[in-house]
Amino acid sequence: MNSQVMKALGGQSGIVAALDVGSTKVACFIAKIDDDGDIHVIGVGHQSGKGMRAGAVVDLDQARDAIAAAVSTAERIASERVRRVIVNLSCGRFASETGSVEASIAGHEVGESDLKRVLDPARLINGHADRELIHAIPTAFRIDDIRGIRDPRGMFGDHLAVDFHMVMAEPGPVRTLVTCVKGCHLDVEALVVSPFASGIATAVEDELELGVTVIDMGGGTTTAAVFEHGELIHADGVSVGGNHVTTDIAQGLSTPPAEAERIKRLYGNAMPRDGDTDANIEVAQIGSVAGDPGTQIPKSRLNAILTPRLEETLEMLRDRLRAHAPGSPGTTRFILTGGASQLRGLTDLAEEIFGHPVRLGRPARLPGLAESVTGPGFAACAGLIAYAANYRTDGLPGARRTGDLAAGQNGQRGVISRVGTWLRENF
Repeated sequence: MNSQVMKALGGQSGIVAALDVGSTKVACFIAKIDDDGDIHVIGVGHQSGKGMRAGAVVDLDQARDAIAAAVSTAERIASERVRRVIVNLSCGRFASETGSVEASIAGHEVGESDLKRVLDPARLINGHADRELIHAIPTAFRIDDIRGIRDPRGMFGDHLAVDFHMVMAEPGPVRTLVTCVKGCHLDVEALVVSPFASGIATAVEDELELGVTVIDMGGGTTTAAVFEHGELIHADGVSVGGNHVTTDIAQGLSTPPAEAERIKRLYGNAMPRDGDTDANIEVAQIGSVAGDPGTQIPKSRLNAILTPRLEETLEMLRDRLRAHAPGSPGTTRFILTGGASQLRGLTDLAEEIFGHPVRLGRPARLPGLAESVTGPGFAACAGLIAYAANYRTDGLPGARRTGDLAAGQNGQRGVISRVGTWLRENF
């Protein structure tokens, strides 16, 4: 993990809590961030995911129970009670857009009131009433025809404008998720799209600066975040994940889903070698009882089922990235992370499909974090803690808070971080 993750750079201090609500797992990390910005994890809880499908809540009661159990375990270990959490978002078909907002300054000197007007999210999301604002990242200011201004204070002109990168999502699934978390007597301090959080946890500074795409492959979704010059420049995803592979195996081999998941993890290989095709594995059949012999099948049959689904998932994501982030340096190197990313041969398959280097991303160990929760499946949760340490969670000036079912964010750091730093210092 890069150094900027390990220090609070304009973020929070004190006790912070991260909640990763996924289709197969709910995880909660509680950490203490001291005044010097040092992070120390003091509580961890995780629970099998229930009531979720494709990253969205489908059963409020089951999802609340899973969240409450994970948070309660983390609180007990930490000996702390939490009331506010930072939550990941992988539902709502989130997508990126760029935008620009302009305001008249009538020839006078640019002051704080002008910036508040131009940074008003109500102006930013004008024309997008059917979408929920998750992140709003200022990329540059303009005054009249002068572009690329980092800090417009003290300058003169007739019109002040700001260029933004926005991540928006469908409001229904977002509001349902927030309501579900609130049902556990927790306020949502911020929503962070899952691949953004995973990128913070797994990418090193050079990758973020030169450009990298972080792919978070979870149980119900596969999402991606493209970084360039230290900034998030694009976010996207598809509603297909590791659970779909498990379902394909269960159907194709007439085996219970739990058995399908077991053999997928033990024997599955997205890029099998010649030797793998000869070995047989025993597979329990649907309706069998303890002691019944399983069916012997060659590994090649298992891999012939799982590989097409993985190819389809990565190809869909590749095509979306080519359409929405064409030519970006961030799409020339890739990090694969998330719970479903650990299948043997998957990074090799991804390299073949994307045509660029791919590495498996693990979050570097946060102080106090046990080895058992430092795998790719916990990247998003670790990234949420890092987000709390590095980014403000109180929204854009004048923005609605996530607790009020909106999630505008500000303060992302990077090459353009001087804009975010200035906003943090002045608002």
